[in-house]
Amino acid sequence: MMVSTRGRYALRVLVDLAEHQGEGYITLKDIANRQEISEKYLETIVKDLVKLRVLEGVRGKGGGYRLDQPPEEIGVLEVLRLMEGTLSPVACLAPGSKPCSRSPECRTLPLWKGLDQVVSDYLAQYTIRDLVQSE
Repeated sequence: MMVSTRGRYALRVLVDLAEHQGEGYITLKDIANRQEISEKYLETIVKDLVKLRVLEGVRGKGGGYRLDQPPEEIGVLEVLRLMEGTLSPVACLAPGSKPCSRSPECRTLPLWKGLDQVVSDYLAQYTIRDLVQSE
């Protein structure tokens, strides 16, 4: 499993906003500058985070973005699943995938199921608040 740039940047945006949540709405330009990420690329990420109701966005003067939930309620696992689609190590375990005809005799399936569970359990332990406090 490899988390994409999109997933990593989404977490960085959320941590940045959590660190500056007392400052009201934060412009994308400020986030991009602090995180050294292209503002254009961040536009697509925050657009999805707004759609998913993780962020709230306001246009115009004084506008920008802020967290739509407290940082302790935003789970890392959920954010990565939203941004990545799936974190499953193999296609047959991805949500919505067709059952594999070989699964009854697949000797490796227990290995992949175990790995999938370990990854999910590990990521489920963390929230955006935890990432902010990890300094």
